[in-house]
Amino acid sequence: MQNKKHRGVKNSYIRNYPRIVKLVDYLIRDEEEWLMKKLLIFLTLMLVLVLTACSGGDGDVEGASSGDQTLIIGIESEADVLDPHRAGGWVTYRILRQMHESLVTEDLSEEGKSKPVPDLKPALAESWEVSPDGLTYTFKLREGVKFHDGTDFNAAAAEFNFRRIMDPEFEYYDERSAGNLSNTVSKISDVKAVDDYTFEVYFKEPFSQFLRMLAGYSGVNMLSPTALENLGNDGYAEAPVGTGPFKFKERVKGEKIVIEKNPEYWGEQPQLEQVIFQPIPNQAARSLALESGQVDVIAVPAPDSIEKLQQNGFVVESSNPPHVWLLNMNLNNEYMKNPKVRQAIAMAINREGMAETLLKGTATAAYSIQSPSNEAYDPDFKSYEYDPEKAKQLLAEAGYPNGFDTVFQISVDGSGQMIPVPMAEWIQQDLAKIGINVELETFEWISYLGIWADMPDNVGFNQMSSGAASPFHLYQFTHSKSGVNVTNYNNPQADALMDQALAESDSAKEIELWKQAHELVMTDVPNIPIVNDTAPYAMASYVKGFVLPNQQWYDLTDVTIEK
Repeated sequence: MQNKKHRGVKNSYIRNYPRIVKLVDYLIRDEEEWLMKKLLIFLTLMLVLVLTACSGGDGDVEGASSGDQTLIIGIESEADVLDPHRAGGWVTYRILRQMHESLVTEDLSEEGKSKPVPDLKPALAESWEVSPDGLTYTFKLREGVKFHDGTDFNAAAAEFNFRRIMDPEFEYYDERSAGNLSNTVSKISDVKAVDDYTFEVYFKEPFSQFLRMLAGYSGVNMLSPTALENLGNDGYAEAPVGTGPFKFKERVKGEKIVIEKNPEYWGEQPQLEQVIFQPIPNQAARSLALESGQVDVIAVPAPDSIEKLQQNGFVVESSNPPHVWLLNMNLNNEYMKNPKVRQAIAMAINREGMAETLLKGTATAAYSIQSPSNEAYDPDFKSYEYDPEKAKQLLAEAGYPNGFDTVFQISVDGSGQMIPVPMAEWIQQDLAKIGINVELETFEWISYLGIWADMPDNVGFNQMSSGAASPFHLYQFTHSKSGVNVTNYNNPQADALMDQALAESDSAKEIELWKQAHELVMTDVPNIPIVNDTAPYAMASYVKGFVLPNQQWYDLTDVTIEK
């Protein structure tokens, strides 16, 4: 099943994949029985394979190399724009971080996986110092680094990238980038290229989580100033230029994104010649693509396919990433503004049952807005455990003994979303038992990213997968000044505790402040945590060195294909 001799067949399949996905999804929507779904998917894929085999191919087809060191990864959804400052979602960031780097990164190696929270380590900055008052960060930058277009990386380039995000007076300031990374840069007062390889960041007030933020999804990943000046914002998103171990080759929207080895990389050279990221939104189709040899690795295999994949010789890896699948309650909604209603909803959802029965143990029940692999995460913290009778009582106390109708917005796929529609249907059924009738409103992932932060008043709640190795995650979702606080929650006491935590230089005291703020927020439940994902990946046995760290992304530098 894993033999890849017929590269022409494989690459013809890749070119035809968008049509296959549309047909498979159409068939699935029109059928209710799972057995019929699997049969229809299987027959559709087999038909395509037969047709593509008949077309032949010499193995040197657009989109794949003729060598063995090409890795094809089936990903959960289409990616966003390929601009590290503008893009949203982990699916996109996993691709972008192979091409772009920040000043600081995380240890995502096998050794690093032994740590519950990945260690920080140098990237484009060789070292850094923080002033005693916490207001000045001085970075000594790595010399001799070039962007993929030959532009030098230096302090001027670093300043260009920061000003694009934070300085409205800067010629290349981008409001979309500023909004996307506002929580990372909002406390910065200025930045300065001191000399060619010394770069300083100045803060209005201490921000203890700045380095951790730089190393992750919300970091300032460096793009080539030359490329942005020449291409503009939209053009750059079609031809990104970073400093990373891989560089951009091509994108066919809805079909593939191809990156290739950067032979001029300053650090350890990748073993792979190129990587193809192929969007396959349907989980069952992803598993079948792996089994049929059309891809080498898949993200988020269907929970009920994992045992079969393992029996057939595929390797399934999981980790303990900073992930929480949560509900965002709309506090502008007439029902959700009542804390007793939110508490009732939290107690009506059988999270343990969802994790074990629906998700087949690929997730654990979540009771915390903070996620695992986060220093402020407390695995023993429990809030509003499953108790449908108590939930009914709270609803009655809130003035709704007969329940009410509301709308639940959710995506059909996407970064960390697991199996969002079946999970939403589980919640819908649980809430119906206490009299809350939920209408599901579904969106494709990229469309969902454009609307989830602005719920209409008729929407009771929506959903998002999030999490961070930084306790700052709590601030992002619940602080009144955060741009990601989509619930409109405002608790001055919680805000004050989080502000104190960010200004605290003693790490133990800081963590205690985060925990106090979290406990206070969870009493109000503006967000309802549902499950923590173990984020399984499945791969062919010949894929070596693919490490899943305790993080939402990975490093492909050490991956090889060995047959």
